Amino acid sequence: MVSERAGRPLVRCERAPPPLGAGEVRLRVGACGVCRTDLHLVDGELPGRRGPVVPGHEIVGRIAELGPGVTGWALGERVGVPWLASTCGTCRYCRRGRENLCARAAFTGYTVDGGYAEEAVARADALLRIPDRYDDQAAAPLLCAGLIGYRTWAMAGPADHLGIFGFGAAAHLIAQVAVAKGQKVYAFTRPGDRAAQDFARSLGAIWAGGSDQAPPAILDAALIFAPVGDLVPLALSRVDKGGTVVCGGIHMSDIPAFPYEVLWHERVLRSVANLTRADGEAFMALAAEIPLRSSTFAYPLDRANEALGDLRSGRLQGAAVLVP
Repeated sequence: MVSERAGRPLVRCERAPPPLGAGEVRLRVGACGVCRTDLHLVDGELPGRRGPVVPGHEIVGRIAELGPGVTGWALGERVGVPWLASTCGTCRYCRRGRENLCARAAFTGYTVDGGYAEEAVARADALLRIPDRYDDQAAAPLLCAGLIGYRTWAMAGPADHLGIFGFGAAAHLIAQVAVAKGQKVYAFTRPGDRAAQDFARSLGAIWAGGSDQAPPAILDAALIFAPVGDLVPLALSRVDKGGTVVCGGIHMSDIPAFPYEVLWHERVLRSVANLTRADGEAFMALAAEIPLRSSTFAYPLDRANEALGDLRSGRLQGAAVLVP
């Protein structure tokens, strides 16, 4: 399923498998998660796009072919492919251990073809091992919703009272991690979205309400997964002195002007950009330890446009997954 032009539905097509380059593997795709970033790509909200691309960066598959020079992986082994497809390894960001900011990074399903397909090609050094406790469909959201949720959560630092704005794919996974680590979770949804609030409570949130409501306690930190700029000053106003607000999305609507008072007292506002391989390994170890409930809805591959539409409209509680 190919995104030929921004703002247009995906198109089904048949392609001959490309030859493998050095360090690459070919996968038979078992499942591919549908991420909000895919929606931003299809809707033309991401910059720097060049030509047609196969979306999808939450890929679970089995290795069908090893390219030249690949070691450490075996035919038939189940692996995951995340958003970060490759880095240069030599720029100042890579040298400082911040490969997520690499000046010449490639991204799965954005600058290189992804997993909305029966087969996918990936670099072997970007692959992740997936805990056995998750089947393909349950594992797919771990590859981005889980990973970006994890990096967003880690950047927030210690927090007894944690707010989460936007209770979708990333939030429903990291909320379970936070609860398992003893944090009190407060879930903020679209005003009046009772189903999402009930869902949040079922995963351990001690309070769930609309973003227009005040929680029963002041927050130590807040994570924003909804791509809504208006939530930034609101979240800042909900956190205590010295608290942190972390924006976990790749795209957000404009942030409105807000009084300095809501940032004062050493509150911190920061964003998350991509992830590192170390993030992936750390989160997969955590997912092996904590039995995360991955709430998914399966769609056949050729119904990818329907899955994107359900995500766009907010009809999903959890994550959509394409199954070839």
